[in-house]
Amino acid sequence: MAHQATPSSQKALMMELKSLQEQPVEGFRITLVEEADLYNWEVAIFGPPNTLYEGGYFKAHIKFPVDYPYSPPTFRFLTKMWHPNIYENGDVCISILHPPVDDPQSGELPSERWNPTQNVRTILLSVISLLNEPNTFSPANVDASVMFRKWRDSKGKDKEYAEIIRKQVISTAAEAERDGVKVPTTLAEYCVQTRVPSQDSSSDLLYDDLYDDDMEEEDEDEDESDMESVGGVQ
Repeated sequence: MAHQATPSSQKALMMELKSLQEQPVEGFRITLVEEADLYNWEVAIFGPPNTLYEGGYFKAHIKFPVDYPYSPPTFRFLTKMWHPNIYENGDVCISILHPPVDDPQSGELPSERWNPTQNVRTILLSVISLLNEPNTFSPANVDASVMFRKWRDSKGKDKEYAEIIRKQVISTAAEAERDGVKVPTTLAEYCVQTRVPSQDSSSDLLYDDLYDDDMEEEDEDEDESDMESVGGVQ
């Protein structure tokens, strides 16, 4: 029975996951929803200090397509979010997660959209930037966009938007406590990059399996090459 090769997307995701766990992005924690499923990741986002989101603990899922990185993943917040670029169901509306098609109606350039050189690290940085600097030109939540503009244009005097965000931040404290997570509240704490330990060795075993697949494929190629060489000698 022929050995089934591991999809290239799994290999790419395993490498990215190991990289993010060994060299985390500040303000994020990355884990798998289920240890055996590389296509569904859970993300915990810590609200950056000196912003409306300071002290917040926001959870999201990233779901990857089988043809990743040629197609973009989806990013959905599980935590209730009031933001101009987040739909009511939690889906994030951001250019980097849109397929690279020419769509004049969107107002986005193809170069602003997803391409295979992007990765999870660039997505996380784009999301944290979007939280602090919403795009109000094509909002996913029109009411939040109007409210944000009033808050911004009044230089904080119109407090409705800020008050909603702070209530959401406060409401995340209970989940952080349930998860046993200490949320950073100072810049020094936020900037500390902490490696997330695996709950067990299954991630390493999965990585080893992927490595073994590569070795087996190389061995098969070498065997075929050797057979051709022998067949050619008379």
